[in-house]
Amino acid sequence: MNRFHTLFRDPDARAFIPFFTLGDPDWETSLRIIDSAVQAGADALELGFPFADPISDGPTNQKSMARALRAGSTFDSCTLLVAEVRNRFPELPISLLLYYNLLFCQEREGYRKLAEAGVDAIVISDLPMEESAYHVDCLKSNGLGCVHMVAPNTPRDRARTLFDESDAFTYVISRFGTTGADSRLSDATIEHVTRLRAVTEKPYAVGFGISHPDFVRQIWDTGANGVIVGSHFSSMIEHNPDAPEVAIEGICAFIAEVKSHSEARPVTL
Repeated sequence: MNRFHTLFRDPDARAFIPFFTLGDPDWETSLRIIDSAVQAGADALELGFPFADPISDGPTNQKSMARALRAGSTFDSCTLLVAEVRNRFPELPISLLLYYNLLFCQEREGYRKLAEAGVDAIVISDLPMEESAYHVDCLKSNGLGCVHMVAPNTPRDRARTLFDESDAFTYVISRFGTTGADSRLSDATIEHVTRLRAVTEKPYAVGFGISHPDFVRQIWDTGANGVIVGSHFSSMIEHNPDAPEVAIEGICAFIAEVKSHSEARPVTL
């Protein structure tokens, strides 16, 4: 069974999912950061393979991916890093955020490598559903879950289709624009995420712009099953290039604060 199915078996699940660029700032430190985040209480992981043209990412994650590429990250080195994380945490749900060219160049062999490394699900941020038949077939052939993305301007009927076509969960983009930490959570974001609970009973996780434990709790209280935080953690890594332990301490403190308020709650509509 896909590990995300187990995580989201409870419809009132409140999962915290940190995002990290694999290989940032280097292979060994990236593993330390990911290991520490899981030990601190992360319920699942979203891991990104660095890409030279990350069009859905803002400056912070762009720089994160550039650091990883400068350190020598490749598709295979990232796959090995995922495999090591899986070895340490056999039951942890792991999803990947990829740009499609990385898999397209690998053809079916790439999907096989990711499945063997222990990946549960994959979201491709630059592949429309209408052009994803080959990708979805490769996912299914290798036992990998499909994660589609729902944007703030996705029509209701299309959103329902995306929810239905997703397997592990659906990635809900919280607001317009690229990834990046916001200083406040807008009313529009809350309204957008809350409305989606009336569209589907299937699990979804919300990402983009979430940078404070209070934001995580507010998103949970809309009825979302998971919250993804990435740029905020990438910024911590960026600002502590010679002291990764400082970034690790900040990441773990954030997760600990979030988890202290993750008790089950009734879904709010």
